[in-house]
Amino acid sequence: MKKLAIVIALACSAGLAQAHNVVPGAAQDGAVLLQGGTVHTVTRGTLAQTDVLLVDGKISAIGQNLEAPEGARVIDIRGQYVYPGIIALDTTLGLVEMSQVRATVDTNEVGNITPEVLAHHAFNADSEIIPTVRYNGITHAQIVPQGPMLRGQSSLMQLDAWNYRDGLEAGPLGVHLTWPRAGLNTAWWERRSPEAQRRANAEQLETLKETFALAEAYHKARDAGAQNRIDQRWEAMRGLFTGEKKLFVHADDRRQIEQVLAFNREHGFDVVIMGGRDSWMIAEALAEANVPVVFGAPYGLPTRVDDAYDTAFTTPAKLAAAGVDFAIAYPGFWDTRNLAFAAGHAVAFGLDYDAAVTSITYGPAKILGVEDRIGSITEGKQATLIVSEGDVLDHLGQRISYMFIDGREVDLSNRHRQLYEKYRERLNAE
Repeated sequence: MKKLAIVIALACSAGLAQAHNVVPGAAQDGAVLLQGGTVHTVTRGTLAQTDVLLVDGKISAIGQNLEAPEGARVIDIRGQYVYPGIIALDTTLGLVEMSQVRATVDTNEVGNITPEVLAHHAFNADSEIIPTVRYNGITHAQIVPQGPMLRGQSSLMQLDAWNYRDGLEAGPLGVHLTWPRAGLNTAWWERRSPEAQRRANAEQLETLKETFALAEAYHKARDAGAQNRIDQRWEAMRGLFTGEKKLFVHADDRRQIEQVLAFNREHGFDVVIMGGRDSWMIAEALAEANVPVVFGAPYGLPTRVDDAYDTAFTTPAKLAAAGVDFAIAYPGFWDTRNLAFAAGHAVAFGLDYDAAVTSITYGPAKILGVEDRIGSITEGKQATLIVSEGDVLDHLGQRISYMFIDGREVDLSNRHRQLYEKYRERLNAE
């Protein structure tokens, strides 16, 4: 009985830990005029002392000395900065609450070939982590399934929602593929010989090719009317062959990325490289092939003994110089909140400031195919933006004062702020 009571207590505590107490914002019911801020439009440059008018969830007008509609809420943001909402790519936000508690982790499906899995079905809109991430300016996150080989499909979620249905901004976006290892694992725990590792790598690559051959044969048979029985796995991949879905390939090693490019010359998929640690080595080839990169290693130690200490920091600037379409990502869940600071760090190592802002706003939106509605501050687009008292890319300067998603003002309260305010009161009381 004692053990049963402990199990029940742990289960209850895990359930409570997954729910925050911040109520999603109500639909916009009146115009909002943001007056006098410095507006980083992304697509139209930076506009000083500029107003932004939000009406019915859309950006209605941008300009100086705009007239406030009757009954509008006017917010003076002189001296503050307006940016599009930040978009976090390649995250498990809402899929993990506490990594040490298995019951709160729902990132992987069983098996190596599960392209039919939809990540947003497991998204927990009540995650306690979400408000802490929003506080750093992130309004949207791409939720990505994890695992080996064909993981499943990702979706883009807006982060102020009652449930995954409310939060679904776009999806499924495409199929995620973990590319087989191309090199040898030299870690101390690796027990296989180099020959055995090479054989395993080759076998995995062959399995991958066979899987896509089966999926293509199924697709052609369905088109021809020769296949009437539905296989959910191959059905989920049909969009790759029609161009309706992207193939997000997780590959870091240069040799892996080269294999991906060779593979895609045969298939012609709409490919995106995820991770791309070594993408700087073959930036010209990526640009020529028009393959975007979601760079997911903005911090970290050099991979090789002869790599420069700042390889991770300078890669975004190198990709930009080569003409590669790229976005900066900070894979993870709670640590995704550091995304804006990773972009700022890239500025310190050569990336143009505007390009850095683009890499976490319009760049991700373009890669995901939603740039027509979010990612920049443009008339007619969704009123999804943030206001910061300082530079949003700066650790010391960033302080988000307002956030709007589809014109709805988002409550920026979160567990961290609540605890801060609680114990500040304790100090004041003493």
